[in-house]
Amino acid sequence: MRVVSLVPSVTETLRAWGVDPIACTRFCEQPDLPTVGGTKNPDVPGIVDLVPDLVVVDEEENRREDHDALVTAGVPVLALAVRALADVDRELGRLAEAVGVEWTPPPPPPSATVSALRAVVPIWRRPWMVLGHPTYGASLLAALGVEVLPVDVGPYPEVELGDLVGLRPHVVLVPSEPYAFKDEHLLELASVAPPVRVDGQDLFWWGTRTPGAIARLAAVLQRMPSASRGVDRRDAEPIDRHPEAGAQRRPKGE
Repeated sequence: MRVVSLVPSVTETLRAWGVDPIACTRFCEQPDLPTVGGTKNPDVPGIVDLVPDLVVVDEEENRREDHDALVTAGVPVLALAVRALADVDRELGRLAEAVGVEWTPPPPPPSATVSALRAVVPIWRRPWMVLGHPTYGASLLAALGVEVLPVDVGPYPEVELGDLVGLRPHVVLVPSEPYAFKDEHLLELASVAPPVRVDGQDLFWWGTRTPGAIARLAAVLQRMPSASRGVDRRDAEPIDRHPEAGAQRRPKGE
């Protein structure tokens, strides 16, 4: 089956299932596959020229206008929608059916909940933007006992760092993507709460990665002194960095 994937999570999942897309985005991190642009600016005419049997997009990751352009060109498109951890099995089932793969949901992973923890998760700078609700990342962290701040402001709000201090988070979880935060940026974020790097793919890429991602993120959180006690940030001890803190990834979107 000739499948084009415009979703990094989907590309990774398809390959885990033994399905190699004929093309994907340059943010899918699959150097042996042809690419057709980015997640936010795919080469629609180039995709049409490939005559795919299916193009897979995600409502959160890709633009509606690119979806509509492909549909207008007569290309079959599967639009997935993952905005919460609970959506993953349902949408993977749809994907498996569409590509002809036998797949059943894996058993739930062992409980990996950590003590109550309030966290800010930056995703961009200039302007500062943070993870909000409803999003897959916030839902995944909630399953680990982490409350993502702020709440009730939408999925990816723009913020001022000074305003975040008043929310009294215990920690700033700094993902390796979509923005490649440098050490000097961590110094800025330290004005909000102690920063710690986490793997952005584990936090934001859903699919066959999800069970392992939950376990890996739980291990990072459990190593943090504030995670074990739920203390106020003003009383928190310094937080060790993630052991892979040096790894920086390019942003997924333009």
